[in-house]
Amino acid sequence: MQILVRITKIAWKFRARLILAYLSFLGAVGVSLLIPQLFGEAIDLLVAIDGDGIVRESTSNRTLTYFALGILGASLLRGFLDFARTYCTDSLSQKVSYDIRNSFYDKLQHLSFAYHDTVHTGDLMSKATADVEAIRRFVNMGLVRALEVVVRVIALLLILSFMNWELTLISLAFVPFIVIRSSMVMGRLRAMWALVQMRMGEAVTILQENLVGIHVVKAFASEEYEKKKFARKAHELREEYYKSERLQGTNSAWMTLFFTSGMGLILWYGGWEVIRGDLTVGGLTKFILYLSQLTFPIRMSSFIINSFSRAITSGGRIFEVLDAESPVMQKSDAAVLERAEGRVEFEDVSFSYSERIPALRHLNISAKPDQITAILGAPGSGKSTIVNLLPRFYDVTEGCITIDGKDIRDFTLESLRHNVGIVQQDVFLFSANIHDNIAYGVKGATREDVIRAAKVAQLHDHIDSLPDGYDTWVGERGATLSGGQRQRLSIARSILIDPPVLILDDSTSSVDVQTERMIHQAMVNVMKNRTTFVIAHRLSTVREADLIVVLKDGQIAEQGTHDELLAANGIYQNIYELQLQPQEELLLDAAITLDSGTPRLASDLGDD
Repeated sequence: MQILVRITKIAWKFRARLILAYLSFLGAVGVSLLIPQLFGEAIDLLVAIDGDGIVRESTSNRTLTYFALGILGASLLRGFLDFARTYCTDSLSQKVSYDIRNSFYDKLQHLSFAYHDTVHTGDLMSKATADVEAIRRFVNMGLVRALEVVVRVIALLLILSFMNWELTLISLAFVPFIVIRSSMVMGRLRAMWALVQMRMGEAVTILQENLVGIHVVKAFASEEYEKKKFARKAHELREEYYKSERLQGTNSAWMTLFFTSGMGLILWYGGWEVIRGDLTVGGLTKFILYLSQLTFPIRMSSFIINSFSRAITSGGRIFEVLDAESPVMQKSDAAVLERAEGRVEFEDVSFSYSERIPALRHLNISAKPDQITAILGAPGSGKSTIVNLLPRFYDVTEGCITIDGKDIRDFTLESLRHNVGIVQQDVFLFSANIHDNIAYGVKGATREDVIRAAKVAQLHDHIDSLPDGYDTWVGERGATLSGGQRQRLSIARSILIDPPVLILDDSTSSVDVQTERMIHQAMVNVMKNRTTFVIAHRLSTVREADLIVVLKDGQIAEQGTHDELLAANGIYQNIYELQLQPQEELLLDAAITLDSGTPRLASDLGDD
């Protein structure tokens, strides 16, 4: 019930529509209760049964006309009120779903990486669509219609009791069965809809992963495997839907059976009372018409029960996200970090993604403005973790990270991340044109600013050669660009922010040697007066670094300059001999090729 109360509180924010919906259905119920009264009175005035059981005419055509006009006017008014109720409830449900959907999306934007690491994207998509729609149906069907059903049932039972208490008792004979069955069905439907929503999330997850990884699927000719995997999950979803719909349909059929049986008893017993003279024909007609109006609430009860069940299940899934606390929280009194000088300190920093496995242990790194710090290490040594800690994608477990002597946790997340630019290894581009992708995150960026950043990233000439230039649509996830072009675009995007602290997470891994050399030449000026962290395996970047930090198992194994580490004859020398020295020879070949004008490497090594 707490979930339904929370949904009702959201609907109460749009109380004008909610109140109008209640008033309109109250008016519609009142008018609908008037129509059987007019019918009954008209029949009693039109025909009567004398003592010998003979039907005789008892009124004039003028009276018949008045009653017909009265019934027509009541029907028109009821239709208008029903329209008003439908409009108010539909618009109210859309406003509530709009509000919840936006709150859900906003919450996802502020949850840290640690939260998103533990949930499936497909499940979140299912919550944002199917679960929100279930809540909308509850507002439309349950929140307003449920009260209408209750009001209509109470009013009809009171009227029937005053008309003939014996017939009323007969009509109520099946109510206990209806109440018991409805309670049982609601509990079972809640469990069923929980399974349906879970299966829906799993199916959407499979679909989402397939679409994102479609190139891998086709490269390994796994189309049939993917089809069977999705078909199995779709079959499970279909079966769960069948079970819930079958239960709902069976419940509706039982409701109809109970009502029809009660109607038959009323007709049998009421007919005997008419014959005995204890009840008029018009009175029996009114009773049956009033009783027939119970058809609506009885038929609607199964749908309302279903909407309640789905709302409880879906609301729980939605509020689970809305109530989630992000592991990275911004302080209420957080200060805005203006443009920082760029002095970065890692002070005895430890971090773990889980309690058992530490990713970093007792790191101490000092970086100053106009300094390049290169970070090396084997896969899993903690290089990318350092990148994620500085802009507070995750919070340190122990120790602290400071910028200009102040703990980064004391700053607002937005201002901190505007001071820390990142060129990530896994480049993500939005379905937009090249200009919008470069200018992403920079308000008011002009075309000249975008071109300047693209020139620094050695991408302007390629963009200028395209038919639409900077207005070229890059396609979903940048599918129309090569890997090297996507990374250079990411570099341009970070350059445009003009951050005092710059992180390059293996940002030249997808470019050829010649392009990498051009990028590094262009970025020499960009790195001036900035604190730059570079995670790379290319010799050119490592040799230019003022400080090289070598990680092993989340700890600093060695640190110093290129020459100092080579002289130490340790881990760095092994990395240099196994990985970096061959690159040095390749770069030397590239330099010779460029100087001699022979296009050997330019043709042998593609941009991707």
